[in-house]
Amino acid sequence: MKIGFIGLGIMGKPIVSNILKKGYSVLCYDINPKPLEELAGLGAQTAQSVKEIGQTVDTVFTMLPASAHVEEVVLGKEGLLENIKKDAVIFDLSSIDPDTAKKIGQICQSKNVHFFDSPVSGGEPKAIDGTLTLMTGGNKQILETIYPILKTFAEKITWVGENGAGSTVKLANQIIVNLNIAAVSEAFCLAASCSLDPKIVYEAIRGGLAGSAVLEAKAEKMFTRDFKAGGRIDINQKDIGNVLKTSHKSGAVLPLTAQLYEMMIALSAAGLQKEDHSAILKYYEKLSCVEVKTGK
Repeated sequence: MKIGFIGLGIMGKPIVSNILKKGYSVLCYDINPKPLEELAGLGAQTAQSVKEIGQTVDTVFTMLPASAHVEEVVLGKEGLLENIKKDAVIFDLSSIDPDTAKKIGQICQSKNVHFFDSPVSGGEPKAIDGTLTLMTGGNKQILETIYPILKTFAEKITWVGENGAGSTVKLANQIIVNLNIAAVSEAFCLAASCSLDPKIVYEAIRGGLAGSAVLEAKAEKMFTRDFKAGGRIDINQKDIGNVLKTSHKSGAVLPLTAQLYEMMIALSAAGLQKEDHSAILKYYEKLSCVEVKTGK
């Protein structure tokens, strides 16, 4: 079975690598030639356009930066929907806003094409080891037919409702993840201001109620000053912007998330937009005039 994959960035490239390891044939496209060359070395085939992928395969995955990119790739004049067969599957792994997911899903349905909005959680490390979490909106029965492909790169796959539901669940996920990072940042700044080693603080609290997957993933990056991006600030800023857009429409009041969004705007203005979102720490460090760094 040949699969199409569009978007080979931090997350897309390792996902394709895992699909290839399980024996699937993958036809890839990206505007950046470097990941195409690297994946070709693992056995992937290269398409010259989105149109070619649409004309060639029946199941296509997309992993793109934002809603506008997904909309262009799926609905554009040279996009997938204009070229793909009826009853084909377009499975979007990007983090997009729910309204765009619903719109794309409705248009695809009118053309007898199955669309899924299925954002992922787990970041680059879990993309590499093939243990991502998927929150999926779309036709449940069709979803079950492609489970074997999904299991090549995802450990947990949860159907959450119709189109738009997957994107909404991801927004809820992003609130929890990024506010948790902000809380860890505040705690470490308190520790640093009291001359405590943040690594020792981490070891002391990780086994208690304050322990979390976010603490395990981000604490060491903070106290070792490793802000190489696994989940970039600008990408998370986009997601938090979508959270607020959705909350304003639905009537949900999210004061902490609104404050977090302003922090991300400030970090991007300071030139830190391509750093990992653990660099939210730097916002607090500047306010407190401290640096969080382990002595050992």
